Amino acid sequence: MTTPDSSIRLKFQVAYVGTDFHGWQLQNGARTVQGCLEKALEQLTGRSVRVHGAGRTDAGVHALGQVAHVDVPTARRDLPWQRAMNALLPPDVTIVRLEQVSETFHARFDAIQKTYSYTLWHEPRWLLPQRGAYVWRVGELSLEAMKQAARKLIGCRDWSAFQNQGTPVRSPVRTVGDIHCKAGTYPQESVWLFTADGFLKQMVRNLMGCLVMVGKGRLSTDQVLTILEQGRRETAPATAPARGLCLERVDYGDGSGEVF
Repeated sequence: MTTPDSSIRLKFQVAYVGTDFHGWQLQNGARTVQGCLEKALEQLTGRSVRVHGAGRTDAGVHALGQVAHVDVPTARRDLPWQRAMNALLPPDVTIVRLEQVSETFHARFDAIQKTYSYTLWHEPRWLLPQRGAYVWRVGELSLEAMKQAARKLIGCRDWSAFQNQGTPVRSPVRTVGDIHCKAGTYPQESVWLFTADGFLKQMVRNLMGCLVMVGKGRLSTDQVLTILEQGRRETAPATAPARGLCLERVDYGDGSGEVF
C-alpha cells in the first residue's frame, strides 16, 4: 500500500557543459548543476528534494556521464521523468538516461571506478573558436614521452602530491587503472583518459599539468616519480585549466556506465 510519504529512487545520467556553472555542488548565490536539477525536480514533485551525485566536478568542468540519484514520491511513479526534467532544465544540462533503481542504490558510494577525459590542443598558431571552451591550448608536445611517463603512474599509490586543498579525505591512496591517449575530434587534438577507483580534488588536472611538462621536455619520467614519492603538492607543476576536463563515465560493475 502506498503511503503519503513513500518514495521511489531514480538513477539518471546527466551531461552538462560546465562553462557557466560554479561546479556540481550547491553553493549559496551561485549557479550549480545540482541546484538546477533540484529546482526542476521540485517543480515536478511539489516538494524539496536532494540530488546525490557520483562526484563533485569543479567550476568549468564538463560531464557526459555524471550519475546521480534522487528519491521522488511513489505517487508520481508514472511521470515521464526524463522528458519532464529535460523540458525544465536549461540547455546546458541534459538527462541522457533515467531508470528506477533499488532504494539501496547510491550514486557515489556504489561507484567502483570513474573515467575522466582531458583534451589538449596542439596547434600553436590558431585555435578553433568552437573548441576554446573544451580544450587546453598547449602547443607542440612529445606525446611519446608523455605516454611513457603515464605508464609509470598506473597503480595503487599515495597521490598527495597531486591533491589540491579542499575536500577532506580519509586517505590519499587511490588505484589508477589506466591512463592512455587517443586521437581527438580534430587532428590538432589529443584526448587523455584517466580511469581510477576514485580521484582526489583536482587530481586529474594536476596529473595532466604534470604530463604536459613532460611533453614540453621540462620534466623527466624519473622526476615525476620523485614528485609522487615525496608527496608534497608544492613540488608538482601547476593545475591544468578546468575547461579541458570532462567526466566521461561512472561504472557500477553492471555495464551502466556507457552513456550512448
